[in-house]
Amino acid sequence: MTEVVVVSGATSGIGEACARRFLDEGARVVAIGRRADRLEALAASAAAGGAAGALLPLELDLRDRAAVERAFSDLPDSHREVTVLVNNAGLALGPASALQGTPEQWDTMVDTNIKGVLHLTGAILPGMVERDRGHVINIGSIGGSYAGGSTVYGGTKAFVHHFSLALRRDLLGRRVRVTCVEPGSVATEFNLVRLGDAGKAAEAHRGYRPMSADELAEIVHYCHRLPAHMNVNRIELMPIMQAPSAFAIARED
Repeated sequence: MTEVVVVSGATSGIGEACARRFLDEGARVVAIGRRADRLEALAASAAAGGAAGALLPLELDLRDRAAVERAFSDLPDSHREVTVLVNNAGLALGPASALQGTPEQWDTMVDTNIKGVLHLTGAILPGMVERDRGHVINIGSIGGSYAGGSTVYGGTKAFVHHFSLALRRDLLGRRVRVTCVEPGSVATEFNLVRLGDAGKAAEAHRGYRPMSADELAEIVHYCHRLPAHMNVNRIELMPIMQAPSAFAIARED
């Protein structure tokens, strides 16, 4: 049976790499993003690679629950029975410290990183449960486990971490798998979006080799391609030159 894979945030980085990786395996892919030009380029690339019709570009703002529900009620038959959902869309904005960020930045992160995951999962999961087949793969972050980066972003990824484990409990007894992939530093547009400055974004990866989007896509694919009776609950990855650090202390003397 041909896999039908939905990938959010498919216009760049990990999402685009995941879309391409599953296309290479012969899957049909629904590629979700907000940048129509990039979605069109991805569809053209898929067609040029011999997968014409396999990739369905879907311009969609995941923060809009009604729009998500409409989009998935109107999918063509070829892409309707979703077997894999990759909840990848997410972002960080502004300074790492909550003392410097703005409420508008916080709202955008919460609406995208939390509500976007809920809206898309809510639209797709019932079909997986009904068919008793599927795999929800959420892209979390080490920021959800370690308080070493952006405060609000880390909080949203802590939600993704907990939501994934709780969803596993909710689905116990059904053949629907749930995995949370939690990467550290990856060379994508993440820092450019967060900082809004190409120079500062490049500085974030100076002096060491971060992971690549293609490497993360390979991990996502690996988790899904394990035997159907196995479930990877959570997998955490970092570059070899990145590690959790000690607790901070402010000394008063």
